[in-house]
Amino acid sequence: MANKTHLSIGLMIMSAMVCLSAPKLYAQNRAVTVNWDKTVSVSKTTPTLQVVYNPMLRKNSPIHKGTFDALKNLGADYVRYVPWFPYPKAAVVELSAPTKEQTFWDFTYADPVMQDLMEATKGHSVVINFSTIPVWMFKTDKPVVVDANPDEVNWVYNQGRELRDPSMKEVAGYFARLLSWYTKGGFTDELGKFHKSGHYYNIPYWEVLNEPDLEHRISPQLYTKIYDAVVTELKKVSPKTKFVGISVAHETNPEWFEYFLNPANHKPGVPLEGISYHFYGRPASDDQTIDSYQYSFFDQANGFLDRVRYIENIRKRLAPHVFTQINEIGNILQDHDYKGVIPDAYWNLSGAMYAYIYLELTKIGIDVAGESQLVGYPTQFPDVSMMNWKNSKPNARYWVLKLLKDNFGPGDKLQTTAIPSQDVTGQAFITAKGKKLLLINRRNKEVQLELPADAKNARVDYVDVTTGENPVAQLQLESSTITLKPFAVAVLTFQ
Repeated sequence: MANKTHLSIGLMIMSAMVCLSAPKLYAQNRAVTVNWDKTVSVSKTTPTLQVVYNPMLRKNSPIHKGTFDALKNLGADYVRYVPWFPYPKAAVVELSAPTKEQTFWDFTYADPVMQDLMEATKGHSVVINFSTIPVWMFKTDKPVVVDANPDEVNWVYNQGRELRDPSMKEVAGYFARLLSWYTKGGFTDELGKFHKSGHYYNIPYWEVLNEPDLEHRISPQLYTKIYDAVVTELKKVSPKTKFVGISVAHETNPEWFEYFLNPANHKPGVPLEGISYHFYGRPASDDQTIDSYQYSFFDQANGFLDRVRYIENIRKRLAPHVFTQINEIGNILQDHDYKGVIPDAYWNLSGAMYAYIYLELTKIGIDVAGESQLVGYPTQFPDVSMMNWKNSKPNARYWVLKLLKDNFGPGDKLQTTAIPSQDVTGQAFITAKGKKLLLINRRNKEVQLELPADAKNARVDYVDVTTGENPVAQLQLESSTITLKPFAVAVLTFQ
């Protein structure tokens, strides 16, 4: 990143000609302008991340320590933790239906990572989502076999469309005992036997299921019945816990929001407290390169943001008190087992897209913007990872999140800002730590900007293609000009 711009003689002549023809217009159109006296809105958005269970989080993993150190050092709130179906032994703590003589509760694989997560996030809020209903609770053609190896991925565990107990008591009882295990020191099973855990965690948020529109292809109507049954029982276990609903993968079907957010569709007394949904940018075709990703990703992000505004209108009309957590934001290049070469600059591009969406969500008024996900690797969405699974170093996606988290949060004032470049998105904030300007280069090229006069001597914290897997870099401006490297995310702190 350059501090000063040295123009060639030819460029100086061209600039002079332009200045002579329209000096005021040139100055107005080429410089970033900020009105520090005019507040547009006040942010209530928290930048954070999700952690998805997989074997790389276990203590025998070579990146275990680096991963949980990175999580602890981030110090984020609203960290979403999702043990999910591809690893049934960790995600499902009752893999077989109880008999008249025996139950099959087993926390052997669920507990260690949950303990590590709660330790790494101590002092910060978490959103826990044991997302998988035991498959034996569904009607299936034949029993679903679970591999003895806990690290063996099982993409076909979630089978069945219809619960065997339409009253939902079986499902609700399962999750109530699971929550009791982690908050009440244990639970009493179906046969009256007490199982002691020794866990007394404070769980401020619990999310009910994950991507029900994909997992079991659940309808909004059935999901709402499950939510009501589960939340009714979990409130008895942990009255102070708040619950997050919907959690759909695809936010394109308004029926989910129209139905779930309508209090008339819920049982009396069931609280509507929060909703969530997800977004992943993808290449428009498999043969695209990173030069094309930059357009596909940001175009899709803009489409997603339009849908967020539409969903917000539904929420405000039906349940204005409900908060929103968009808790999976990332990019997927193909599928869960992408085998192509991932260019180094991809991590910066994906980080820049997250920063862009975070910024726009602050303008819309969303409560939580969660980047996905802490650890991915081959077979487990390698392109979504915030950690390098080979050397346990955080990548640029992580460092962008840390940059945002360390500089911005709820209560920040968004000031009137104008950015002259079509390639750069920016926003000025008045924060508890002073005046700041967030700049995001959405393109795979350098972009130079003239800054307001008071930007001279500003401190610049940045992540770009030159910082790699290193922490957020810093420099001091010596002039009011800045050059943003490809996919740079930079925060200027004014003196």
